[in-house]
Amino acid sequence: MKITSTFALILSLFVQAAHGESLVLAPVAVTDWKAVYGRIESRDRLPARARIGGTVVALEVAEGDLVTAGQRIALIIDEKLAFQLSALESQKTALAAQLANAQAEVKRGEDLLRQGVTTAQRLDALRTQAEVLAGQLAALDAEMNVTRQNQSDGAVLAAASGRVLDVPVTKNAVIMPGETVATLAVGGSFLRLSVPERLAAALHAGDAIQIENGDGLGEGRLARVYPLIENGRVVADVAVEGLSDRFVDARVLVRLAVGSHQALVVPKSALITRSGIDFVAVETPDGTVMRSVVPGVGFVTDGVAVVEILSGLVAGDRIVIGSAAGAQP
Repeated sequence: MKITSTFALILSLFVQAAHGESLVLAPVAVTDWKAVYGRIESRDRLPARARIGGTVVALEVAEGDLVTAGQRIALIIDEKLAFQLSALESQKTALAAQLANAQAEVKRGEDLLRQGVTTAQRLDALRTQAEVLAGQLAALDAEMNVTRQNQSDGAVLAAASGRVLDVPVTKNAVIMPGETVATLAVGGSFLRLSVPERLAAALHAGDAIQIENGDGLGEGRLARVYPLIENGRVVADVAVEGLSDRFVDARVLVRLAVGSHQALVVPKSALITRSGIDFVAVETPDGTVMRSVVPGVGFVTDGVAVVEILSGLVAGDRIVIGSAAGAQP
């Protein structure tokens, strides 16, 4: 609840008047609250995708599980990769044998060249052949590394810590590269509001927001107001300390400060109810009388329970708190 310095002064006078003292009423600015529903949303929704196609042989999470960054979510195996790796290893063995033979030919050619039996041109051809085989062997090693990496890419890992929202696949399912294995809610939770555009001018980043929870009214801060208006509604985010992410997209009742009005407020203890009618003790030249009033919304501010008076009192009335038991209506 927003209050002015005048309101704070009046509240202090309320406390001082608790032992039968009188207080002159004066209008104060009271905040107008608009009740809307907000949704608990995750800051980011991160899909964990398959990097290779194959069969899901292990699925290690379910909806609602908490995961940490780097934790394995699922394991995908493509049996063709094992066959490709075996074929490449056989090719590597054959090329290694050819390279060893070519290197032996180069050594033999060098010996023959020193003896004058062969030519330098022949030796250069042998060296070139050995270098070509060595290059082919290096390329084959790189291809084998790619195949091994593809095999390791079958492990689907959580990119960040969060909660699992959805797991659209099942164990033993066949999936293609890029398909979503699980959707994670990461980055914490916040409240997202969608309010009518007529209230847009009243929304400012940093404003206090009242939030209803199981323990009463909590408080948050308006973190961001989005400039794009869609379907006549403004979207805004509310930062709330300790907001639970157990249920994403759950609706929460929120009260927004959309303006203020002048009102007369009295301490709740000043109200006296008799036969279903509310009275307030008012000091007059003829003595203390009980005046019937229509109370409005009550609220607590700075530890003082106060009530707005809709009718029955006017500014300048002197009310008595704590000593009106003997007054007559």
